[in-house]
Amino acid sequence: MKYRLLIWIMWPSFLVAAMAEGLLFSIVHPSELMFFGHHPNISDEGIYTLGFFIIWIFCSFSSALTAYILPGINADPDKGSDRGLI
Repeated sequence: MKYRLLIWIMWPSFLVAAMAEGLLFSIVHPSELMFFGHHPNISDEGIYTLGFFIIWIFCSFSSALTAYILPGINADPDKGSDRGLI
């Protein structure tokens, strides 16, 4: 069940991160990025990769928070609550 929950969190966040990176880097070119007033000494492909993983981490936190706040399977069934993921 734990691996299934991990897949439920990571797969949608991967898809959203891919779309968000495509949107972000279609608007902003990596050579235009400045961090604390300096251009990073990384290739464009490296910036694309780092950007993707950073966006994926944020999307994963969002998906994990959604899974966390779902009603749990240990909830009392007599109270009429639905059985969630966790």
